[in-house]
Amino acid sequence: MRWSSQELQTEQIGALPGLARLNNLVRSVQTPEFAGITFHEILCKSALNHVPGQSALPFGYTINPYRGCSHACTYCFARPTHQYLDLDAGKDFDSEIIVKVNVAEVLRKELAKPTWGRHPVALGTNTDPYQRAEGRYQLMPGIIAALADSGTPISILTKGTLLRRDLDLLVEANEHVPVDLAMSIAIYNDELQQSVEPGTPSTKARLATVTAVRERGLDCGVFLMPILPFLTDTRAHLDEALRQAKAAGATSVLYSGLNLKPAVKDWYLGWLSREHPELVGRYQELYARGQYAPKEYRTWLAARIRPLIRAHGLERGVVDPATGGIRSSALPTSPERMPAARTTPTFAPTRSPGPGPETGPMLDRGPASPTWAQPAAAPRSLIAAELPPELNPTLF
Repeated sequence: MRWSSQELQTEQIGALPGLARLNNLVRSVQTPEFAGITFHEILCKSALNHVPGQSALPFGYTINPYRGCSHACTYCFARPTHQYLDLDAGKDFDSEIIVKVNVAEVLRKELAKPTWGRHPVALGTNTDPYQRAEGRYQLMPGIIAALADSGTPISILTKGTLLRRDLDLLVEANEHVPVDLAMSIAIYNDELQQSVEPGTPSTKARLATVTAVRERGLDCGVFLMPILPFLTDTRAHLDEALRQAKAAGATSVLYSGLNLKPAVKDWYLGWLSREHPELVGRYQELYARGQYAPKEYRTWLAARIRPLIRAHGLERGVVDPATGGIRSSALPTSPERMPAARTTPTFAPTRSPGPGPETGPMLDRGPASPTWAQPAAAPRSLIAAELPPELNPTLF
């Protein structure tokens, strides 16, 4: 990637007010293949986000290669994060996407620090790393390779079927670090699904991705969340959802009710008033005391769904209390059993020798499976050296 010709200190014509003040904004891009969406490419200063102590665990780390999400889920709890950039939590969140184009390079530098404890890192706990833009920018292969190369456990939660593109890399990484995957599939009525989360792949496509993951020998949980009151909390819907998850090969199911933060509540109720106006009063009553449904509703929901989970022979999954994503299998069962920092030797994808100078280890692009080996020397360009050209980040 070439950024040296970009002027990073000046406000760009047409940039939105909050973004125009950023000194790491490269450019803002619109393209016909992503009609209605603007991508704001930035050079991030850090890749790892430390989640402050929200549980007994002393750590929680996430990576968010994107801010904002074209999945456009009306209920998305991450919507308020756009307000930090003077963008609104509604339409702007769906159509003004921040892209951290150098995230994998920055991540490698952070993971190489002697102080890094190889704690599990979660992706997809805020905005989706496999949203549609990832098909163009291809940031995830570099992130996965960097985490695996450092001996850092990986967990990914996504609604994006693009996860299938990276299965070879994830399978290889799983030979060296724990890799935990989950698909978020909350709605099993096609018409409702396309209405409430219009930018997402279909339920059928996501279930097929669960099957693809399982066929490669990896576990894959299903996040049945959020469950929408009076829409997807019927016994019939829950029973069918669990039947389909089981048939797809899901190894666990996690569920929760709808959480409506103030900015999210306004956007979701706007959708509800258009599509299901008869339910607006019931929602206002249910969420009158805050962003969570009352305890009575949550108790009722648990009593309804738990017997169905058992009836379908599914295991109830566990949410990571620090990140909100799927709990890494590398985590201990209790803080007292916290493992020491791993000392796994550094590894990197290698390729067979070819003509010309060797600039660094790369994934073998031939028919044989890639092997992992010690890099001969630090590569000049970390991303380009670690991945084959077809998985290198690509700018518009």
